[in-house]
Parts: sequence; C-alpha cells; structure tokens
Amino acid sequence: MSSVVNMSDVLIKVEELWFRYSGASSWALRGVNLSVSKGELIAIIGQNGGGKTTLAKCIAGLLKPTRGRILVENLDTSITPTHEIVKRVGYVFQNPSHQIFESKVWDEVAYGPRNLGLPPDEVENRVKWALSKVGLSGYEDYNPYDLDYGKMKLLTVASVLAMKPKVLILDEPTTGQDHKGRRLLAELVLKLNEEGITVITITHDMKFVAETARRTILMAGGEVVLDGPTPVVMYAVDILGKNAIKPPQVVQLSVELKRRGIDINAMTVREAFEKIQELLERRYENPLRKIEHLE
Repeated sequence: MSSVVNMSDVLIKVEELWFRYSGASSWALRGVNLSVSKGELIAIIGQNGGGKTTLAKCIAGLLKPTRGRILVENLDTSITPTHEIVKRVGYVFQNPSHQIFESKVWDEVAYGPRNLGLPPDEVENRVKWALSKVGLSGYEDYNPYDLDYGKMKLLTVASVLAMKPKVLILDEPTTGQDHKGRRLLAELVLKLNEEGITVITITHDMKFVAETARRTILMAGGEVVLDGPTPVVMYAVDILGKNAIKPPQVVQLSVELKRRGIDINAMTVREAFEKIQELLERRYENPLRKIEHLE
C-alpha cells in the first residue's frame, strides 16, 4: 500500500535503499523505496530492529547507503558532505545526552546557527525563537544536565529548530515526557508542520501517531510493510497485529464496536465521544448533554 505524493514537491526520494552495519551479517534495510513531499507529517512505526532509526539516519545523512541512494533536494547523500544535508534535514536523537555538549542552554541552541556563520543578531533571534517554541524561555543560563529528562529532550528539539531545517526528524520524541510535555510536543509538531516544515517522527507511541501524523509507514525486517494515510494504517489491525503493533485504545474500541454493528471509525477520544454522542442523539429523544471540556 503506497500513499500518493506530489512529485513536484518531493524533498526526499529513497531508491532501492539497502544498508548493513559494519560487521553485521544481516541487512538493516532491504530495498526501501519511498518519497517524502514538502509539508508532509509522517510517522514511522514498527518494533525495535525494524529499520526505523536506520532509515531516518540515512535520510539525515548520518549513515551512507550500502546500496541504492537517497536524494535530499536532489543531493545524493552518498556523495554530499553531511554538513550540507544537515542544513536541510534536522535529526533529534532519541537520547538527548547523545546530542548535548554545551554547558549552557543558550550556547547549546546557538551552536548550530553559529556554525552556519550567521551574524550575532540572527543567532540571537533564532535562539529566542527556538526556546520559545519548546517552552524553555527563561532557561537560557541553565546547565542542560540540570534539566529533567523531558526538558532535555525539548532542548535538543530547540537546538535543531534553530538551524531552520526544511525536514525535522524526531526519534521517539515522547519518551520520558510527562502529560504536559507530551501535549506540548504534539502541539509543536502540528504547528511546525502548519508553518511549512516537513516532520517525520519515529515512535512507538501510537496515540501520538493518531493525534499528529497524516501518513504512517510501518516497517519490519528492514522493509516497508504498510505506507498510507494514518487512519488506513491504524485500521489495518490484522497486519499491525502480525507485526506486534497495537493501535490506540480508541481504535481498538472502534473495531470492537464495528463487530457489533456500530461504526464510528474514530482516531481520538474526542472524535469517538462526538460520534457516539451523534449516534445516541439519533436514537433517543433525550440526548446526552455535550461535554465541553473533554480531555
């Protein structure tokens, strides 16, 4: 199953991508083909070892294909210097300690723009903008390692945002986040996408996928198993089940209700509530009073 992309707006093209780590006997990626267009909001899902992070690192230029090729704005990542790819594709690592090395939050976010050779006033503007985007304004003088894990993750997002990439890749962004941080990230992803940034998330958090992604790619064994609109992939429960993936509880509820003749096809709790309420209003004279602040 393939999602339709607008080839005139393609930012990334992956062609017959094979990748094997040095010393490994098996392939981490096996003949992957896909395109990513400007403005897409994509989630890559799958069990550990499925190839998600390897694919993302290849797209970001951090790993070079063993066979096949990746084009980022028509630049072949195999022969293009990594620093040229990084200008276009920002990668936020799963573990923030792999990405943080400055002793102040401000300097951590400023590091990338400074290395782009930007004038000081532009560096300052980018740092302020990026910190405000992730809710870390006021933490400029903190040591990053004095922040809790959730805020450290947000700091790494800010440091990549300050580079103003066209594509933002987030590896397990909700790991270690509390409810507030998770909601901020979901809102941030949607807002950045509205502003024109193409966003790719690698995640096991299926609720986050349902809330944010418009396109979802399921990987297993280094191959693309499913690729399509998120609702279509979420409701392919048999294929997900074969790959040890559980859709969000609201999707599981919707599937069970459909077996009982009630079709709501919801992706979020609010959507399920509204559709069930609509069904009840049709059936009964005294409908349920609408809950205005359902979380």
